[in-house]
Amino acid sequence: MASAREKIEAEFENIELALADLPKADSLSRLSALELAGAGAIIHNFYNGVENVLKQLSITKGFPIEQGPSWHSNLIETCLSNQTISMATGMMLRKYLAFRHFFSHGYSFDLNAKRMIPLIEKIRETYSSFKRDIEKALKN
Repeated sequence: MASAREKIEAEFENIELALADLPKADSLSRLSALELAGAGAIIHNFYNGVENVLKQLSITKGFPIEQGPSWHSNLIETCLSNQTISMATGMMLRKYLAFRHFFSHGYSFDLNAKRMIPLIEKIRETYSSFKRDIEKALKN
């Protein structure tokens, strides 16, 4: 069976594969509705990978993973309170959590390129900050 570190590394690889296909932020306004939905799916996949890492690390460290309709938000709060992620990383991740919620529960024709641009512009910075925090948490 794979170790927690191996599972987390596999998630990092998957996140990086997803991000490699993400279009440039300045091209979003020229994308078709189908292409914009694809870009939204990549942002959604990014956040799903983040959650998978946070869940795996929480299980490994013995932190509770709450159930119920707000478990996604509670997962970030648990990781903040246990210093698994920094406050700065948590603030960045909340934006992707909000997008994940919208993308999961809305319609692709409601996607707005202008609202997605800041997410795409900051996604690699967010991922770098997240990955640094996780690497630090794995050492503790």
